[in-house]
Amino acid sequence: MKQQIRVKDLGRMPYQAAWDYQERLLQENVQVKADLRNGLETNAVTQHHLLFCEHPPVYTIGKSGHMEHLLISNTQLQEKGIEFVQTNRGGDITFHGEGQVVGYPIIDLELFFTDIGKYLRLLEEVIIRMLADYGITAGRSKGETGVWIDADIPGRARKICAMGVRCSRWVTMHGFAVNINTNLDYFNNIIACGIVGKQVTSLHKEIGRTVPMEAVKEKITRYFAEVFEAELLPVEVVH
Repeated sequence: MKQQIRVKDLGRMPYQAAWDYQERLLQENVQVKADLRNGLETNAVTQHHLLFCEHPPVYTIGKSGHMEHLLISNTQLQEKGIEFVQTNRGGDITFHGEGQVVGYPIIDLELFFTDIGKYLRLLEEVIIRMLADYGITAGRSKGETGVWIDADIPGRARKICAMGVRCSRWVTMHGFAVNINTNLDYFNNIIACGIVGKQVTSLHKEIGRTVPMEAVKEKITRYFAEVFEAELLPVEVVH
């Protein structure tokens, strides 16, 4: 039988609230695995989730990030109404905001495979397939996690999707952020993902029109099912 993944659309949600929710789902799964490992009587099983949301403007930085990649002061952050959050995911600094589809898979990888590198490559593949539906040929940049356009063309490489994950007892959290109708000016205040000399782009910028966010989430859900060979249960909207 295919693994079942519950899809939830959290709508617009502050970054910290979404992080807390992910952490709760992860810890529930970790506790189930601990109980099973310790031979406790339990009928519980781990639950897979794919959470979608949009965040108010926020810069987040991963465990291996460098504060010097934030190019504005705390005062300027306050003036612009942008939050700043230090996280426990991998990766460096990135931006989340309106017009961006953020996806947080809470997956028990032991029921799929135990390979974080493979997991990241499959997440990239989901986004690559979604973008292909809009006529965009996207791919990977060697040694740099995420999804890129013209990655191998000097001076043309531009990142359209950032990724950073955490894994505990093979249960994942955090995930991907793909720029759809995102205001790219926010990226001028950071060295995005710690990568110097490469651009950031959006689906809107690439095809010259606003793209319905619901259509993008539907495509991501469909390709997630394909790539992970799973059954994705109908979207539950949580507002």
